[in-house]
Amino acid sequence: MVTTTAPPQYLLSARNGVAVVFGLNGLGVASWFARVPAARDALDLSAGRLGMLLLAMSAGAILAMPTSGVITHRLGPRRTVTMAAAIAAAGLAIAGLGGGMASIVVVGLGIFALGYGSGTCDVAMNVEGAAVERRLGRTIMPRFHAAWSLGTVAGAGIGAGAARVGLPLAAHLMLAAGVMLAGTLVAVRSFLAADPEAPREKSGGVLAAWREPRTLLIGLLVLIMAFTEGTANDWLAVAFVDGHGVTEAAGAATFGVFVAAMTTGRTLGTLAIDRWGRVRTLTVTIFIAGAGALIAILANSWAVALAGVALWGVGASLGFPVGMSAAADEEHRAPARVSVVAVIGYTAFLAGPPLVGFLGDHTGTLKALLIVPLILLPALALVPATRRQPAAP
Repeated sequence: MVTTTAPPQYLLSARNGVAVVFGLNGLGVASWFARVPAARDALDLSAGRLGMLLLAMSAGAILAMPTSGVITHRLGPRRTVTMAAAIAAAGLAIAGLGGGMASIVVVGLGIFALGYGSGTCDVAMNVEGAAVERRLGRTIMPRFHAAWSLGTVAGAGIGAGAARVGLPLAAHLMLAAGVMLAGTLVAVRSFLAADPEAPREKSGGVLAAWREPRTLLIGLLVLIMAFTEGTANDWLAVAFVDGHGVTEAAGAATFGVFVAAMTTGRTLGTLAIDRWGRVRTLTVTIFIAGAGALIAILANSWAVALAGVALWGVGASLGFPVGMSAAADEEHRAPARVSVVAVIGYTAFLAGPPLVGFLGDHTGTLKALLIVPLILLPALALVPATRRQPAAP
């Protein structure tokens, strides 16, 4: 990895600032999801109408992806993250107010803004994280994504506590929005200053990135790994309750094991990448994810299946962050390439749930998860695309 001279404390501050932004982004998103049941009750929605409402957030995030690279290139990661966090925080607060007003339109507008702001922030903070990673000269991107996971755990825990004590939806989400925005405004102060001597990306860079074979291959890899991760997030608890016959509490614990394994894999996986490289490490972890998924689905014992879930989590932990890091190898092309990879990868979060649900209607939810090890096989052929690229002269 190419390194440049920089004050160590400055880089450490930048690293910590990026980690905080990742964590606060996760906290904001999880704060909404933790209170979805309260919003459903306030709006008196059926399951079908709730599903349509939730699409507003996904639509906002997907809409953000094609434009976020251009915005990040023009404004820089610091200003882009600041703007995006303000939009996301405003959306979170509006969603809370809409719940208090029992207005589905206001809630929909709020979570659309939350999705757009969070999606834009996602690209910009990954670009900044990759820049910090290059200057430090060692792999740290997976740890930023681990910080996002920890933020979601914190947001979910605070949301559960708020629901338990009866804190109104509007009050909770407005407080969460304030914390998210205030913390981000402080954290971005430590972001790296723009390098005036860095080569400038030509206009039309995002369109050019869509024509780059390597960028598209990385995007497909991220798509598969996002599907592997997202499928577990959406369906593991339900699949274990329906397929393995465990209690709802045990199903929730199963999901907790997966999240903990993902966080552990992202925290410790950086050491493996620095020692063995991206290609070897991803190849091994994809095999681990596939084997873990098979064990989780086919085991006759819940304890054995739980071990499979842990392997699944560890194996799926590195694909998304390493793909983002690989897309950002060339700093002046990073915004365009990361936005393209994000657009392709985030498609999994839209297509994954209905695909598994359709299969589950015909085979049962647990057996439907067999699609995960099946799609991981072609992912192995995509891994070489993440091989580190030399810096442009």
